[in-house]
Amino acid sequence: MEICPYLEETFKILGRSWNGLLINYLSRCDNRSAHFSDIKRDLKSITPRALSLKLGELADWGLIEKKVTTTTPLSIEYVLTPKGYALSQAMIPIEEWAQKNLELNHEDPA
Repeated sequence: MEICPYLEETFKILGRSWNGLLINYLSRCDNRSAHFSDIKRDLKSITPRALSLKLGELADWGLIEKKVTTTTPLSIEYVLTPKGYALSQAMIPIEEWAQKNLELNHEDPA
């Protein structure tokens, strides 16, 4: 039996650290977009360097788009593309399964 090559490629994306969380995060934002500083504020444990790299990866896959507005001050937003939004919607059943079947450790790591 063969593994579906499309599923394999999808897990190459989602299997990398932060990618699934970033797609999920942007799908929940107003207009499916956010500024770098907003993402960094809300995903506290990602480093700025890692966030920058991950946003670039997701853009390379066509899942997000970097929109630069040449206003003063300069504004950069990261927007989920239709392809990225479709992937976020495909992840909803996985999230529902996790809520029903996984227990989270609610201890504060600090």
